[in-house]
Amino acid sequence: MHIPDGVTSIPVIASGYGVAAAATAYSIYRINRKENPREDIPKASLLTAAFFVASWIHIPIPPTSIHLVLSGLMGAILGYYAFPAILIGLFFQAVMFQHGGLTTLGINACIMGLPAIVSHFVFRLRNIGNVESRIKTGIYGFLAGAIAISISIGLFVLVAVNSISGTIDVAGERAAIYALAIAHLALIPIEGAITAMLAVFLLRVRPQILEGV
Repeated sequence: MHIPDGVTSIPVIASGYGVAAAATAYSIYRINRKENPREDIPKASLLTAAFFVASWIHIPIPPTSIHLVLSGLMGAILGYYAFPAILIGLFFQAVMFQHGGLTTLGINACIMGLPAIVSHFVFRLRNIGNVESRIKTGIYGFLAGAIAISISIGLFVLVAVNSISGTIDVAGERAAIYALAIAHLALIPIEGAITAMLAVFLLRVRPQILEGV
């Protein structure tokens, strides 16, 4: 679900970097408002590594293959740390094994990072009523993971479809994009289930990790 180099126009690339820069700056601003901004850096580093490694795990779904994203999990557990963490993970993915690209780094950060922030607010709904339970944590964990990947799929289609060059077979390219998006729909329940299970597990063994999110 990465947008590769050479696909989008310069205005789209610039817009992607502009939105990514603004989102990163705001995320850092919110992080610095915490009592101890550095406290969650180890947690963010661990999940950045998980995000990086998850892209190696490919699931074949003809006519393509998909891989885990974990942006919903990162948003649910990291909060505002999620956007800069995803940005760093995408940079290393692009540099080390050409997932995405450097020119489209900002666009890809928006496609995966902005939904992670949304998932953060979705997961926080579990605190309504001030009654914390495994069931509520599991439900909102599932919703956080599922909603994040759903938004990412939508953003990917929006960017990809509107970046098709008029010099190629537009209809064929659009069909390929839709096929890729449909294949990724399988990730919605998978990402939701992974986020739910890990959130419930952390609530049981290390609840302090979920404090503040």
